[in-house]
Amino acid sequence: MSKDVLVSPQIEDLNVITNIEGTKIKQANNDGSCLGVFKEVEVAISKAMCAQKALTLSYTKDDRERLINSIRKAALENKEILAKMILEETKMGRYEDKVLKHELAAKYTPGTEDLTTTAWSGDQGLTVVEMSPYGVIGAITPSTNPTETVICNSIGMIAAGNSVVFNGHPSAKKCVSFAVDMINRAIISSGGPENLVTTVENPTMESLDVIMKHPYIKLLCGTGGPGLINTLLNSGKKAIGAGAGNPPVIVDDTADIENAAKSIIEGCSFDNNLPCIAEKEVFVFENIANDLINNMIQNNSVLLNKDQVSRLLDLVLLKQDEESNNFNKKTEYTINKKWVGKDAKLFLDQIDVESTTDVKCIICEVDVTHPFVMTELMMPILPIVRVKDIDEAIECAKIAEQNKKHSAYIYSRNIDNLSRFEKEIDTTIFVKNAKSFAGVGFGAEGFTTFTIAGPTGEGITSARNFTRQRRCVLAG
Repeated sequence: MSKDVLVSPQIEDLNVITNIEGTKIKQANNDGSCLGVFKEVEVAISKAMCAQKALTLSYTKDDRERLINSIRKAALENKEILAKMILEETKMGRYEDKVLKHELAAKYTPGTEDLTTTAWSGDQGLTVVEMSPYGVIGAITPSTNPTETVICNSIGMIAAGNSVVFNGHPSAKKCVSFAVDMINRAIISSGGPENLVTTVENPTMESLDVIMKHPYIKLLCGTGGPGLINTLLNSGKKAIGAGAGNPPVIVDDTADIENAAKSIIEGCSFDNNLPCIAEKEVFVFENIANDLINNMIQNNSVLLNKDQVSRLLDLVLLKQDEESNNFNKKTEYTINKKWVGKDAKLFLDQIDVESTTDVKCIICEVDVTHPFVMTELMMPILPIVRVKDIDEAIECAKIAEQNKKHSAYIYSRNIDNLSRFEKEIDTTIFVKNAKSFAGVGFGAEGFTTFTIAGPTGEGITSARNFTRQRRCVLAG
């Protein structure tokens, strides 16, 4: 990478951006601040309001596309730095996979081509329905895909004519600040207005509350867990919510077992299982289960025995006893966050299981009610459940998916099984005979998004989802 890279001084303390293929380092501003990053969230909103007004009045659709192309270029030039910064700040995931996610966001997020106009003409005049901007959008980004989401959302929201104020996850705030600075510099270098993308320097629940209640922010867009989605939906404003998933995989006895094993392990281990679309549990017909497991082992996976599974459970899940009635208690589990996104070998070392350095995934056989099946771990741990037939497989998959309407996968050559599972699971993403990332355009057709809005129904979001309809009528 020979291009100069713009780096804010406060980001340099991450100690991850020097000596990267001869990269030259520049300060963001003379005062050491990042473009678009403000101490007060009210200022971030005010600046974004001015920028959006300028975008609406002074820039054409072609101008917006030019700005977006500059963002794409900057993201690709900085993909290695962004990947290293996320890994250093969040301590989660795998560097090479984060580089790929930034490539996907930069190359395959739709721009202005996603916007269409509907028109009717006749003796009574002309009516045009345009996709118009909301104005300023308030966006909340996760720690699992912090800058990828910033890049993806910025492209789609600016394409639609909006500006955006980000409230990033506190554990990834430096990454988000860097990305916002990078995007603003790209926009300005192409003749665009300052502060089309802004953020608050230290995001908190209080800054989010200000964003949600601000009268000039008409649309909220957030990626996170159930708590965040409920907060957005209770805001009284239009909200696009991308919630958590727990994607199941079915492998029946007509499947290409070698392809299924390889693809499932690649999908499950991608970025150490951080993506919400990554495979979380497998339901396999019992007559081909051994074959599938053996092929998974050949694809850099380690199979645990029952005692090792028990030790792993104690390591990665925290027990919470809750009363189910006046007499009995049931045990609920939450993830041990310090293990989210860690490498498979670290888990194995902790439970005294020998492994090689190239191990990608930990696999284990459990029943359908096991906590590993029912909990979105976001770790390279893949529970496998044996089932008798497609009836049992679908019922188990529905139990595990928990009606989140997110993602589901199947490996089969049986058309009836493919069709039936697709209809019964009814998820936003449904992939047949390929790994999870095919669902967002990697190795398959279709565009990329990092905001998969299952809870609010928009599904695979793009620029059109960040618009409102405007009907313009010329009568007579």
